[in-house]
Amino acid sequence: MRANLTAAGLSPYDLARGRPKVFVDLVYTGQTFTELYRLLRSWIDDEREAWSIIRGRLRFLGITIREDTSPSAFRWQQHFGWPAELPSNGVRNISLAWPVWHYFGDMQEKLTASFPRPRWSDENGQAPEHSEERLRGLAEAVAIVEAGRSKAARDLLVRHLRREPAMAESWLRTLITRLR
Repeated sequence: MRANLTAAGLSPYDLARGRPKVFVDLVYTGQTFTELYRLLRSWIDDEREAWSIIRGRLRFLGITIREDTSPSAFRWQQHFGWPAELPSNGVRNISLAWPVWHYFGDMQEKLTASFPRPRWSDENGQAPEHSEERLRGLAEAVAIVEAGRSKAARDLLVRHLRREPAMAESWLRTLITRLR
């Protein structure tokens, strides 16, 4: 996995320099982010890079299932100790309605195969797969990008985003400004 992260420009050396790096994933229990964090933290220690600098440049953005807000609502990051090692903006969540989250997480054709720990050292895991499933996923990704380039689609997205509770957050207002 270290070789894969290095190839993607995410080595401890890279993390200590430049802009913050944001890891984004659909989150159900938070285990994937926890594994990634443990791997990064261990690697940073092994390389003796400056954790005090890197910790301020790491971001984890979880795409979660929308629930009613209440003190008893499940918040994955509260079940792990590592998020407390990052600044307060180090772990954030965006919630989606269940059907949308379910589509992206369970139904949508994927561009790449799953990449669990046993495949991290698999040479075939680095080569693109040209199956019908992957080609359908690629076609959908291209269509989404094309839609995002149209003013009509961006205007529709902005209308929906303005109704989100996250409108209270400056990052969403900034995003909306950039979309227009």
